[in-house]
Amino acid sequence: MSSGRFITFEGGEGVGKSTQARMLADILRARGLGVLLTREPGGTPGAEAIRTLLLDKQYDWDARAEALLFAAARSDHVNHAIRPALDRGDWVVCDRFIDSSRAYQAGGSDLSDDAILSMHTIGSHALMPDVTFLLYAETDDVAARLAARDGDETDRIGGRSAPYHARVAARFRDLAAMDPERFVLIDASGTMDIVHERVWRAIAPLLGEGG
Repeated sequence: MSSGRFITFEGGEGVGKSTQARMLADILRARGLGVLLTREPGGTPGAEAIRTLLLDKQYDWDARAEALLFAAARSDHVNHAIRPALDRGDWVVCDRFIDSSRAYQAGGSDLSDDAILSMHTIGSHALMPDVTFLLYAETDDVAARLAARDGDETDRIGGRSAPYHARVAARFRDLAAMDPERFVLIDASGTMDIVHERVWRAIAPLLGEGG
């Protein structure tokens, strides 16, 4: 229990990643663990500044520029927040990480997975999570959550077309199939407490507790 673990939450828009990341961080802290709860893009002042550029609709970044910006934000995040926390023995719980780039910029756009991973190797020393929770839900459930969360306002990426987001969702499923030892698929339907129980059952063995 003393060694740090790196846990990420992935999935499309509106599946509840941020809520579940926060709930997991809370229960880990209640067990006496040091926890860094963070997000991507963001997590450091520099990465948060890049987040603003990435999500602002006034900028028309193409897929390559977008991928480079994400890689730059991630590099700063890893080097100044994630890696120091892991070195301290803390647990890191992150809302999105490299798999979002692999799904959104490679799966949703026309970049290759190899290109995304090469940027990750250069910028972030190829750091990968210990466990990745991939949350999924039915389209109608997601639409209702997004409407409640955002109303008519969407950011530059969230507001893209339904076919784009369908490609992203398919790519997430492909990534999980390729790496079943790291990915844990979580049905995100139901209340946030029900979903949290599904997450906890998967993570409890790492703490030596029953699921």
